[in-house]
Amino acid sequence: MSTEPRAFEGINVLDFSQGVAGPHSTMLLAQHGANVIKIEPPEGDWGRGLGATYGDQCAHSIAFNRGKRSLAMDMKQPDAQAVARRIAEKADVIVEAFRPGVMAKFGLSYAQVKEFNPDVIYLSVTGFGQSGPNSKLPVTDAVIQAYSGLMTVNRDKDGLPQRLNMIPIDVTTGLYAFQSISTALMRKFRYGTGCYIDNNLMQCAAAFQAAKIMEFYLEKGESQPLYVPVGTMQTTDGFINITAMREAHYQSLCDVMGKPEWKDDPRFNSREKRLENERILMPMIREVFATRSTDAWATALTEAGVMNAPVQTYADMMGHAHTKAVDAVAYLEHTETGTVPMPHIPGQVRIEGADRFTHAPGLGEHSDEILSEWGYSQADIDNMKSNGAVRYPGLAAAAE
Repeated sequence: MSTEPRAFEGINVLDFSQGVAGPHSTMLLAQHGANVIKIEPPEGDWGRGLGATYGDQCAHSIAFNRGKRSLAMDMKQPDAQAVARRIAEKADVIVEAFRPGVMAKFGLSYAQVKEFNPDVIYLSVTGFGQSGPNSKLPVTDAVIQAYSGLMTVNRDKDGLPQRLNMIPIDVTTGLYAFQSISTALMRKFRYGTGCYIDNNLMQCAAAFQAAKIMEFYLEKGESQPLYVPVGTMQTTDGFINITAMREAHYQSLCDVMGKPEWKDDPRFNSREKRLENERILMPMIREVFATRSTDAWATALTEAGVMNAPVQTYADMMGHAHTKAVDAVAYLEHTETGTVPMPHIPGQVRIEGADRFTHAPGLGEHSDEILSEWGYSQADIDNMKSNGAVRYPGLAAAAE
């Protein structure tokens, strides 16, 4: 493991968030060395059940909880609230993702925490923010994809708006949360001040699409393509994306397709004309691409200097010679799943093997350890276990 100091070593993070957005941000803090204590309900973070499960883990929970420690507690219990309060007193950062008002019931809203920890950095992840008519509505990534307009730029061949079949808004919200916490920590180090951060999915989705929103407004909803031709072409055995950004690219593309006459065709012989006549040109190009294999097109286009990429599966991407040459993906053994691919994260220490930074905690895995660190005796811990305030590995199974 690298001995290089990590930027947030010594920073205490109390993480109440579940799912993806909040956990993504705190995972990034953990990768930079922060001591992240993940508070989970007795049944576990609901993000542990996204898709196929492996014990109490899934791909999403492993990806977004690496480097943390798990303390499982029933926050409705006074003892659990007292534990959280004790940790919050020394926390540099608190992240929560409950509906507005829930943390106040635990005595841990920003206003309440600020009374005893005035320079805390406190970030809330919600769907629509802390106020406004939608503030109490439950959301998913797909709901915000629909609300934010993202689906309208991803239509199928029949014009039906489609969701991106992953969770881009959740992941992006986590990135915005991480950058806002990081800059807030810099302010805290320099000026000794904390702050409250409202980091909601709706606002993050809007920021993520800022250029498209501006474009829509300026062009009265009739946004034109950035350039033509660009798009995914079906071949005899798959799909390939082509991008002819500049005039030289279009000229070379015409030669590769065996259609040199299209270079001087008055309908297509300038960027503006290709934009104007996109609905004529693109079907013509698609018809040509349907006559050869993906590899044949990729080879010819690359030799001609036309940007392209075959549409790959994740297996294709991980097995590609370039991916392997730059060691873009590490492969590690995980307790629940066996071998797991972990792409390296830009700007972070590269993965050199299994360690605390790659380990995603089991539910309540560190409950005893964390409670002991924060001054609780074994008798205290046993009492909290027996009254249901704290969960530890095997407790649920034993109860059954």
